[in-house]
Amino acid sequence: MNVDELYRRYGPMVIRRCTQLLRDEDQALDAAQDVFVRLMERQDRLKDDYPSSLLYRMATNLCLNRIRDAKRWKTTADPDLLDQIADWDDTEGRTEALSVLDRLFGRERESTRTMAVLHYVDGMTLEQVANEVSMSVSGVRKRLRGLRASLQELERS
Repeated sequence: MNVDELYRRYGPMVIRRCTQLLRDEDQALDAAQDVFVRLMERQDRLKDDYPSSLLYRMATNLCLNRIRDAKRWKTTADPDLLDQIADWDDTEGRTEALSVLDRLFGRERESTRTMAVLHYVDGMTLEQVANEVSMSVSGVRKRLRGLRASLQELERS
């Protein structure tokens, strides 16, 4: 696996994916760099059959982990977040929704989070998600159904 060649070919795709999820160009560039560093560290254990899928999944997982970690360790107010909150029409409703999502995803496996983002945010079909996460379509469907059930359970409580 030639990492330099993969970087030249798929680097822009990885950067776009990181930017889409992190919504910050500097953080996206750092995350994209981390994707390729991890690829270099693990290149002897990885197959290069479908490098675009591998890099897309690595970028997605790394960005979701960064988002989760940032929320977990955040100690100071983010000025951009404060601006967003000031612009929200229904701050209380959005805050409640974010709280529910944090509790929901705190119960789920990382791969389930990835599936939810790919399907509900990126608009991928169940078949495309199944290919990305190396599962069957029925497995993806079952996980997403379980996620919806967990959400309904949280809404009742």
